[in-house]
Amino acid sequence: MSIFVAKLGGSLAFSPQREAWLAALAASVRPLILVAGGGPFAEAVRAAQPRMGFDDVAAHRLALLAMEQFAVILASHSDRFVLASSREDIEAALETARIPVWLPSAMTLSAAQIPASWDATSDSLAAWLAGLIGARRLLLIKSFDLERPANAAELAERQIVDPLFPRFAAQSGALVSVAGPASLPFAREILKSGGAPGMVVMREAADVPAPA
Repeated sequence: MSIFVAKLGGSLAFSPQREAWLAALAASVRPLILVAGGGPFAEAVRAAQPRMGFDDVAAHRLALLAMEQFAVILASHSDRFVLASSREDIEAALETARIPVWLPSAMTLSAAQIPASWDATSDSLAAWLAGLIGARRLLLIKSFDLERPANAAELAERQIVDPLFPRFAAQSGALVSVAGPASLPFAREILKSGGAPGMVVMREAADVPAPA
């Protein structure tokens, strides 16, 4: 069964939905990699940057650490979750039917494709990871529902995803879905059956064919 990547948005950090989503993800029968958003830790970096005057390279490093802080919290939810900072860690976890919770710094700081910019946030990093490991599906879990179907460019224009997400999503070749509160009641059963909840993000004409 093909791998998929799920990114849990930082906007859910203080929401009771966070635990419900983690319980649903822990029930997945499909090999799954969990990516944490930055949440309040990233917001602290954003707020500190203009006040402290550090550059975007420093902010990028701090934002990655923010994702890792939230990842540590998410990984504490279940014994099935295990922290993973390398491709080898990810593969070892998947081989034992565990769910790696990604610590992105080690893999991304040396990646020339990823700019030190707020234009590439955890959504783009999740798409980059999906492309790197050949994931066929990418699920973005948000604190709200999409009102209507849209493509990645439209989502970026509406600031639902970051500005560089459309590029990383297209390069990944993964089929992207966005899930919010309306998907949560059915998420556990869908994940237990090998599916992915949420609304599929429409592909543009230039995108690669949708994977199975």
